[in-house]
Amino acid sequence: MAEQRDIKVGDILEMKKTHPCGGLEWEVLRVGMDFRLKCLGCGRMIMLSRGDVMKRMKKIVKSADA
Repeated sequence: MAEQRDIKVGDILEMKKTHPCGGLEWEVLRVGMDFRLKCLGCGRMIMLSRGDVMKRMKKIVKSADA
């Protein structure tokens, strides 16, 4: 299960399930009560609640700090 971490704009997240395009990785575009994520496979942008992101996230692939 995903740990409670500080997710920042620019982080790349790996989700547990694939997007219909086949992509697993998402870029964080907005952080708050809701997250705006962009699929790195097809470019689709979605909004998810913080709880949904924490539940569906597998790990942070690349941090915006690094």
